[in-house]
Amino acid sequence: MQSHTPYPADRALADIKAIAGAVDPERLANDLATVAKFGARSDGGVARLALDDNDTRARLWLIEQASALGATASVDAIGNVFLDVPGSDPTLDPVVTGSHLDSQPTGGKYDGALGVLAGLEALRALKRAGFAPRRPLSLVSWTNEEGARFSPGTSGSAVFCGVRSLEETRSVKDSEGVSLGHALDTCLEELDAAGVPRRPLATPMHSFLELHIEQGPILERSGAAVGVVEGIQGVSWFEVTVIGNANHAGTTPRAMRRDALEGACALATALRESAKDSEDRVRFTIGKFAVGPGSVNTIPDQVTFSIDLRHPEAETLKALEAEFNQLAQQTWAGCQATLTPLSRVEPVAFPTTLTALLDNTANALGMAAPRLVSGAFHDAIHLARHCPTAMLFVPCRDGLSHHPDEHTDLSDAVAGTQLLAASLASLSQ
Repeated sequence: MQSHTPYPADRALADIKAIAGAVDPERLANDLATVAKFGARSDGGVARLALDDNDTRARLWLIEQASALGATASVDAIGNVFLDVPGSDPTLDPVVTGSHLDSQPTGGKYDGALGVLAGLEALRALKRAGFAPRRPLSLVSWTNEEGARFSPGTSGSAVFCGVRSLEETRSVKDSEGVSLGHALDTCLEELDAAGVPRRPLATPMHSFLELHIEQGPILERSGAAVGVVEGIQGVSWFEVTVIGNANHAGTTPRAMRRDALEGACALATALRESAKDSEDRVRFTIGKFAVGPGSVNTIPDQVTFSIDLRHPEAETLKALEAEFNQLAQQTWAGCQATLTPLSRVEPVAFPTTLTALLDNTANALGMAAPRLVSGAFHDAIHLARHCPTAMLFVPCRDGLSHHPDEHTDLSDAVAGTQLLAASLASLSQ
């Protein structure tokens, strides 16, 4: 991607201010309210699981918005929906923005959906401001980012970018035994009936920008309406198994026990201590803990627990993994432990050309946009393999997400959309 020094002239500055001013807060709020009806819960949240009827209805609504934009809607083999706006030079690769429309079972209105709807409003603002892009522009809604129904998540972006195969992904089943492929085919049939054409996977992109709620407390604490994301931290998942001996809880002295729970607690404490750092950048979580045989009067003979380990630097992540392996090889309360790797995703650092462009654009609009690192996965982690990629965050109240009370102030959503629209304009010139 070519380097940009955006807005060196007074006219260019006036242009981006006009584009930002063309973002319509009422229209964005209405879109958020409309999409929240697809899968609305009685507690104010959203249950719009990947490829269910609500998700399909949300896709069809998005597709209906294409004509007013002068855009063409299409869908690929994994169900990713695109709205494509032509540029003056059709030979150039498009500048793309978007996120996802699926939610958690007890999710909120903003996670993912805001990124899609901010992208939609950004494209409307560009048109309303009379901006004529040289490069084509595209909006995308990726399939199954959450992974709440079909695990793992980020299916649409992973298949699009060739990180996972379409066949493997189609074979994944939900808790009811329904395959992703079956649910996808049902969704695609409805899009086919609506006249939505198919498009190939892995189409070239000039760049990709994703706007998302932060899902953390940093921006809200700083008082900033928007932040520039430098990258996404890497993650390693493990399962730890601790093996002891089952015996009678009332008759076995402590000195003769090999209590798997005692050993597991000691090992878990040692692992947690080894993950502490003075900068508080390591994220260590034990989210599952199972004790067997599970009898009130029997000494546990097996304990398994999970580890979610995250850090933005690959070398630190590797060093912690090595330390975890060494700890697991020791004996804990007379018990043996095994550390089994489950999955690993390398950290992603977004290119400085794009993050600098976002910084410069924010400055031109008079916005304070601090830098931060994403602690959560997003589709952008796969797009970074495909084209130059970056992200914008807007704050969410109390850092709360994956919850019906998830909330982003409209003023912050508008600020993020304004920065997104102006940045898309610069990239597509």
